[in-house]
Amino acid sequence: MGEQTFREGLEDVVVAESQICFIDGKKGRLIYRGYDIHDLATHSTFEEVVFLLWHGRLPKKSELDDLKAQLHRHQSLPEPVAKAMSSFPQSASPMEVLRTTVSLLSTYDAEAGEISRDANLRKAARLVAQLPTIVAAWEQLRHGRDPIAPRDDLSIAGNFLYMLFGEEPSPAHQRVFDTALILHADHELNASTFSARVTAATLSDLYSAITSAIGTLKGPLHGGANEQVMKMLLDIGEVDRAESWVKQALAEKKKIMGFGHRVYRTEDPRATHLRKMSEQMGKEAGDLKWYEISQAVERVVREEKGLYPNVDFYSASTYYSMGIPVDLFTPIFAVSRIAGWTAHVLEQYEHNRLIRPRAEYVGPQDLTYVPLDQR
Repeated sequence: MGEQTFREGLEDVVVAESQICFIDGKKGRLIYRGYDIHDLATHSTFEEVVFLLWHGRLPKKSELDDLKAQLHRHQSLPEPVAKAMSSFPQSASPMEVLRTTVSLLSTYDAEAGEISRDANLRKAARLVAQLPTIVAAWEQLRHGRDPIAPRDDLSIAGNFLYMLFGEEPSPAHQRVFDTALILHADHELNASTFSARVTAATLSDLYSAITSAIGTLKGPLHGGANEQVMKMLLDIGEVDRAESWVKQALAEKKKIMGFGHRVYRTEDPRATHLRKMSEQMGKEAGDLKWYEISQAVERVVREEKGLYPNVDFYSASTYYSMGIPVDLFTPIFAVSRIAGWTAHVLEQYEHNRLIRPRAEYVGPQDLTYVPLDQR
């Protein structure tokens, strides 16, 4: 096809200009709007990062207070949506429920079809506020319990843990979870963000774009990877089994989930924080086993394959030590990534061009139609 170059999986193909997120794969750097992730993870809050991703700068105190007030106003779900969730089969997976409920939210939003920046910012705030409520509500509903109403005095992180467990989380748990939300908030044109931008590029609405992103995140090679990591750790079970388990898996050509990355050639900077958080939450729970198994797996994979852990690897043991059910790991990813998804959709609308790549055709040509009775 002329001068066109085929790159499987669009690897290293630049398809957009963006001011939101920069990844330096060689140096292991992740930058949101000019700010290094280590700086943000250490000093910022998730709400601040949401503002930063949307507006390109950190908020003033009054602006942050306004955003928090807006998020608090929109935490509760519209009554028909909450009622619909209660009718879902309890066997439905949390990601199925999240995908369906976000799509349903658009039918109860009078601004759903508006694509002006102001309208989209308001819708983005509603989604940032409501995704944690959906995930926590489903955890209660699928166990036959009534959802726990959100509070107006807690952060996004604190409220999610409160709605999930029914009691106010400790400051340590709130800070760890808030940091996890910051670390997962954006990651350039990953699969789910790209699918959101593709949908937005058709001038479809924000809810459709986010529903596309959630459907993409559901896959085990993207957001579902942290669930697979925890299933692996549970299968290993004990620290002294880790080395033999990993070596046998490698000998059988099995993929060890949570290692390697399409972009990073050194350690994922998010893993640096999550490793410490995994240890901290293990100590808080009085059980370091999952952190120690993770450490053992990391050592063997580094020795045998030279691979570094990615964001999924230590997030698994961090969440598990906090008591979070394994199948909520991926929805929690969405609770965080909604900040980045909405930022990218806003950016796509501002400089929109329909995204329409080409395929390298490798099939037959010049075939002649054969009538049905002669085949």
